Amino acid sequence: MAKSKDVRVTIILECTSCVRNGVNKESTGISRYITQKNRHNTPSRLELKKFCPYCYKHTIHGEIKK
Repeated sequence: MAKSKDVRVTIILECTSCVRNGVNKESTGISRYITQKNRHNTPSRLELKKFCPYCYKHTIHGEIKK
């Protein structure tokens, strides 16, 4: 079966400061959120400001590859 060309796609947002800093010593992971975006309205990579429980603050979460 061929891949569907849906307009809305599921994406994963990952904390950019956790990835850049290599995660704090006491934290156990990297913050990730799953959401959807409209491929026609937002063709570029999505970046949203979300709360990171590992950094304990609001940081920019960027779209990553699946």
